[in-house]
Amino acid sequence: MKRSRTGISAGLSALLLLAATPALAQDLDSGERIAKRRCGRCHAIGKTGESTLKKAPPFREVVKRYPVADLQEALAEGIIVGHKAMPEFTFSPEEIEDLLAYLDSLNDGSS
Repeated sequence: MKRSRTGISAGLSALLLLAATPALAQDLDSGERIAKRRCGRCHAIGKTGESTLKKAPPFREVVKRYPVADLQEALAEGIIVGHKAMPEFTFSPEEIEDLLAYLDSLNDGSS
């Protein structure tokens, strides 16, 4: 019995998507935990809520101002800003990947 390549490719693609879904959810959960631990003291990190520090923009606003992919280098090299209230942060490659995945999940596509 001969199988079509299209059917096999579609089946493999679906299998890969299903296999990747738990990892993506884990990355988002990890990214959210990182955001809470490292940034939540000042920034609103969710889709709602106000930042506790008024100068600190909510993350949902940050992803509207800057493409998430553009934040990768800043996270890797250490975020340094021009005011004393924000500490310098550096992240591991895994933390960056997870944090970027979480930030991307906040983007509602309206930017």
